[in-house]
Parts: sequence; C-alpha cells; structure tokens
Amino acid sequence: MTAKPDVKGFYDARTFSIQYVVSDPATRKCSIIDPVLDYDEKSGATATRNADTILDYIREKRLSVEWILDTHPHADHFSAARYLKEKTGAPTAIGARVVEVQKLWKEIYNWPDLQTDGSQWDRLFEAGDTFTVGELQGRVLFSPGHTLASITYVIGDAAFVHDTLFMPDSGTARADFPGGSAKRLWASIEEILSLSGETRLFTGHDYQPDGREPLWESTVAEQKRSNPHIAVKDEAAFVALREARDKTLPMPKLILHALQVNIRGGRLSEPEGNGKRYLKIPLDALAGAAWE
Repeated sequence: MTAKPDVKGFYDARTFSIQYVVSDPATRKCSIIDPVLDYDEKSGATATRNADTILDYIREKRLSVEWILDTHPHADHFSAARYLKEKTGAPTAIGARVVEVQKLWKEIYNWPDLQTDGSQWDRLFEAGDTFTVGELQGRVLFSPGHTLASITYVIGDAAFVHDTLFMPDSGTARADFPGGSAKRLWASIEEILSLSGETRLFTGHDYQPDGREPLWESTVAEQKRSNPHIAVKDEAAFVALREARDKTLPMPKLILHALQVNIRGGRLSEPEGNGKRYLKIPLDALAGAAWE
C-alpha cells in the first residue's frame, strides 16, 4: 500500500493560494510546501501572518520540519521560505531549472549582480530525485509549462501540483508567463495523470468559481472525469484552448513585485542607507496590460 501522509492546507484569501504542511503520522516529521510571505501592494507592507499560522500548527501538532519546499518561483505571492528557514533551521529546496528562470528575470530586471546558480536554496531537485519526510518516500516530477522550473512533489499517495492543475471545475494553469509553454504544460499534465487514479492531487490556487468555498484536494480519477481542459484529450486542442484563454488574462498584479523576491529564495532586498528595503519595477517589461 502507498503511504498516506497527513496533509493540512492553509488558504490565503488575498492571493487565492494554498500552502501545505505534509507530515508523516508515524514520526511527526513534516515538510512545508509553497508558504506565503504577506505583502500589501498598496502600502508596501510585509508581514509573516501566514507563515506564523503554519508555525503555530506545527507547534500544536508537535511536528518537526524536515523541508521547506517551493514548487516554482511564484508570480502572485512572495515566498516565505527564507523566513521559515530562519525560524526552523530546515533546508529549502526548489526545482533545478530555477537557474533558467533566474537568468531570464535577471535580464528583465537588469540585475547584473544576481547570482543565477540556484545557490539561494539548500537543494535543487532534478526530475526523478527522491527525498524523505520521516518514513515517507518523496519523489520529484519535472512539470514545466506554467514556468520553466515547475515541479511536482509526490509524497506517499499525495502529489503537490501547484500551478499545473486546478480543481476540476477550474481547469488548468496559464502558460503565457515568460518561459511558459502550453505544449509543455500538456505533457506535464499527462505525466501527473499517469499516477494511480487514487492519488490525491493538491493544487496551489483556488479562485472559487461561482463563489463556492475554497477547495484544493482532488484525485487523478476525478480530474480525468471532470476537468474540461483534460476532456479535450488531444495536445493540439489543449494548446489551442489554453492559448486562447491566456490571451484574455491580465498579468498577475504582483508578478513584477514577487519574482525579484522569489528568484532569490524568498529573500527581500537588503536595506539601503536609510534602513528601508526597496523593490525594482521595470516599466513596459511584459505584455498583457489590462487597460479596460
């Protein structure tokens, strides 16, 4: 039998993001996946409310953190990986192709001093790499399409797919960010759907279609049965559907804010002479302006 980890989701309504603590019931070891560092774009304020809620849960359940994992450099929220590493001492990890994302965004930000070797994380996972959470076996799938570097963590019977598959009533993730590809996304989805039908899939966002309550857990079988984007069952049809949909979507409001933090493992910029930190926003850098 495939081991069944305990999975606790934490929904952040500001960014529609789900953060996870996945734990081994036998050893009380756990990993944190895709944690959010709070950021208010109107005031420029940062906070650690989401991350502290996760830490409270870990203390309440008497868990020990073995990993702090990101599935990819996020475009819609800041990663709290750095903060949680400081609080827990646990190593951070992300997919090895993050170096390609770093190189791409280094040019967009005109950031000559940015290190693009992935050294901001403790481990870079390649496709097929394995790791453990307590006695649970984990492995890594390379799942590009949404970004160049997206990966899926399969831990026991649970797969953390973030911006690849949404809930069945919400389809799939966009593929029009710099480095994205609808064709690659289709291949990534096909690999995820080759897992056992009972595999639990945990998505990274839920936009509450028709105002329903937030949801984030499905199964491979449910996705095959109910997700309309998958029902096309053909790469060309999927690519056409995805690209047409993406042309209607504005860029995420935090993409230019978040990427400069997240390609550095959740590190904020260093304080300047006045003690304040600053973000750098390139003008006219991305297509997809929403003027109406």
